[in-house]
Amino acid sequence: MQNAKRLMQWSSVSFISMVAVILFTGCQSCKNSRCDKPPAQMTAAPTATAAPVATVAPATTVAPAPVPPPIRIKAGLFTPFTDSDGNVWLPDQGFADGETTDRPDDLQIANTKDPAFYRTERYSMTSFSYPVPNGKYLVKLHFAETFDGISGPGSRVFSFNVEGQEFKNFDIWVKAGGAQRAYIEPVNVEVTNGKLDVSFTAQEENPEINGIEILPAP
Repeated sequence: MQNAKRLMQWSSVSFISMVAVILFTGCQSCKNSRCDKPPAQMTAAPTATAAPVATVAPATTVAPAPVPPPIRIKAGLFTPFTDSDGNVWLPDQGFADGETTDRPDDLQIANTKDPAFYRTERYSMTSFSYPVPNGKYLVKLHFAETFDGISGPGSRVFSFNVEGQEFKNFDIWVKAGGAQRAYIEPVNVEVTNGKLDVSFTAQEENPEINGIEILPAP
């Protein structure tokens, strides 16, 4: 009887111990598997982030250099002159040395729409200089033989140099084909020192000129 009673006590203690072990093991398993948190609080899997899109800087446009305006200088006239095309010529300037003269208003000049343009001139000048931006230009030198003391070829001969380009033994009568006839000498040059330079050298009689155009080259 005593043995049966002890057996029952031992069985109760063993059962309680077994239940305790099971509960403890279950709690430890739950802690290891983070079952103490509800599913909503579980750490979400990292999501892929889009790579940053590279931005391309807009291309820089370089503005073209401004084109300088044409320069027109009327030799021998001290007021502006407007030609038949509407171009305004500056009064006589830029020349070194020399004198100016004008011819009668009824003097006929061939090869031009503007005979009045060739009735005034500068003569005996030694040089001409005018400030311009560096670059390429078309220079036009205007001539006409209107002095009644010149009677034929060889009566007026001179040389001139435009930015290093030499024109030797220049005879207006020969170039124009006679007296009172307009002639234009075009010269392509490149200015590198900020001014256009022309020099004149007398040979027979004196150098003469009626006007100078300085046009930006295309």
